[in-house]
Amino acid sequence: MVIRKVTNVKNSPAIYGIGNPIVDIIFHVSDDEIKALELKKGTMSLVSKNRQNEIINHLKMKNASVFPGGSAPNTIIACSGLGIPSALSGKIGDDNFGKIYLDQIKKHNVTSRIVKGNGSTGTSVVLITPDAERTMNTNLGMCREFNEKDIDEELLRNSSFLYFTGYMWDTEFQKKAIQKAVKIAKSSNVKICFDVADPFAVERNRESFLEFIINKVDIVFANQPELSILFNSTKVDYTINKLMNIVKCGAVKLGKEGSIVFNNSNKSKIEPNLISAKDTTGAGDMYAAGFLSSFYKSNDYKASGKAGSTLAEEVIQIDGAQLSKTRMEKIRSKIF
Repeated sequence: MVIRKVTNVKNSPAIYGIGNPIVDIIFHVSDDEIKALELKKGTMSLVSKNRQNEIINHLKMKNASVFPGGSAPNTIIACSGLGIPSALSGKIGDDNFGKIYLDQIKKHNVTSRIVKGNGSTGTSVVLITPDAERTMNTNLGMCREFNEKDIDEELLRNSSFLYFTGYMWDTEFQKKAIQKAVKIAKSSNVKICFDVADPFAVERNRESFLEFIINKVDIVFANQPELSILFNSTKVDYTINKLMNIVKCGAVKLGKEGSIVFNNSNKSKIEPNLISAKDTTGAGDMYAAGFLSSFYKSNDYKASGKAGSTLAEEVIQIDGAQLSKTRMEKIRSKIF
């Protein structure tokens, strides 16, 4: 698998990411509060602005922490922090949250291909329980309007990886944009990297995800609950083998049990370190960032799995889904 490209395009990124630039509004709550709000623990639900406001009013905004987030954007920001030139496409509103988001992108040296729309920036109310599990209530705002015209075709063609998640299947505009991006990437030998994102996303799109992984994807990321739905089985080894039969390279995240990484029919277990988790938000995003950054530099899937695990273990010890620029620099020197 040839990774690096030699191009004449100025500031050409290694990784071109497409995702939902969302601002996370984070609360630490009890299991009883999850029940009182009639939420399904550990999942991501798309909700109206009114429903978000109901949750915020119940928990009180003064108790919240606010961080720029979004699954694929978290990954792209972390890749840039690890020294891998990265670009991000997405859509925000022309509002204060949007300004916060653009400032964050600039601070982390990400090449911004984020566009503004006439509406509100997406937000996610994230509830963290004492076991560090997160329950997300997301209003996509202008993210829903991201479309084919918002893709920088030249920059994408001259990248090495195209990265996005299953959350982009949530609206027809986004889905068509991804289909166009994949077509461009395939014609330009850009590797397609796909994270299935969330058990609910798999439930909503199981058949199309399977078809997509079989026919388009080069590198895939999933966790065990997602694979269970994808292959209708709770048997870990069985579902991993099924995945390996349909895609060449990827990683399966097993939570406290570590992860399994594979490439060209070779498979390896990445053992976890014993740490105390505070907030699991962003763990999968950081895993993908560590894996892709390392794979871009080394083409070594085992080293990539270890790098992914290192970033995931770092982020679950803090609030929020992103690591500081200073922390990323320290991790970069440790990994590379």
